Amino acid sequence: MDFVFSFLSNEGNEPIHIHIEKADCYAKFWLDPVVNVANYGFNSKELRLISEVIDDNKELFKLRWNEYFSK
Repeated sequence: MDFVFSFLSNEGNEPIHIHIEKADCYAKFWLDPVVNVANYGFNSKELRLISEVIDDNKELFKLRWNEYFSK
């Protein structure tokens, strides 16, 4: 799995979410609940895998989001 999970610093007032990239593909998922809100190039199998990874690590992602944006 070569997915890159990241936050972007200029996020405005969007709900807690994470960006996912791999090669020329990009997606964005809200974290609560885990929902895909943007997809450019990932197939359905990859989106399911990404969703599972996010769901399994949702609390860690939320913790990191709050740490990052509370600076």
